Amino acid sequence: MSAIEVILVDHLDRPTGRMEKLEVHEKGLLHRAVTVYVFNSRHQLLLQQRASDKYHCGGLWSNTCCGHPYPHESTQHAAERRLFEEMGLRLTLTPMFELSYNLPMSNGLTEHEYGHVYFAISDDLPRLNPQEADSWRYADVESVSEEIDRNPLAFTPWFLHTFARIPEQLKRFTRKT
Repeated sequence: MSAIEVILVDHLDRPTGRMEKLEVHEKGLLHRAVTVYVFNSRHQLLLQQRASDKYHCGGLWSNTCCGHPYPHESTQHAAERRLFEEMGLRLTLTPMFELSYNLPMSNGLTEHEYGHVYFAISDDLPRLNPQEADSWRYADVESVSEEIDRNPLAFTPWFLHTFARIPEQLKRFTRKT
C-alpha cells in the first residue's frame, strides 16, 4: 500500500491533522471517510465484493465503494473519485447522511471513521478495477437484509453498520429524485 495520507478529525468532523492511512488504521484514530451506495432504476443496490488481496476485508461483500478524501479534497469529490477508481462509474452523487463508527477488523486494524454517505441512481454497468473489487451484483435491499441475517460474516463490518440506515434513507432519496 502506498503512503496515502488521510484527514484526522474530531467527533464533529473538524480536521485535527493528517496521517498515513495504514498507520491511522493501526492506531484506530478517528478520520474522515466516504461511503457510496448506487442503486439501479429498480432500486436494487449495487454491491461490491472487495478484491481478495485487499489489506483487510478481502473477499467480503460491501457497499458500492468507499474510501478517504485526500487532504484538501472535498468529501463529494472523494466519493465521486473513488466510485470511478473502484467501479469505473462517473456519477454525480447526492450527500445523504453522516455517521461515526469504531469497528475492529479481523487483522488487528480498526475502522474508526467519521463517514459521509452518498447515494446515486444509475443503470450503468460497472467496470471493475481488479485491484479494488473481484465482483459486483445488484440485489434488492430486502434480499441483502435477509442475507445479512443468514451470514453476516460475508459482509464488511462498516457495511453492516451503515446498511441498517439504508432502507429508510432510500425511501427519502427516491421521493426527492
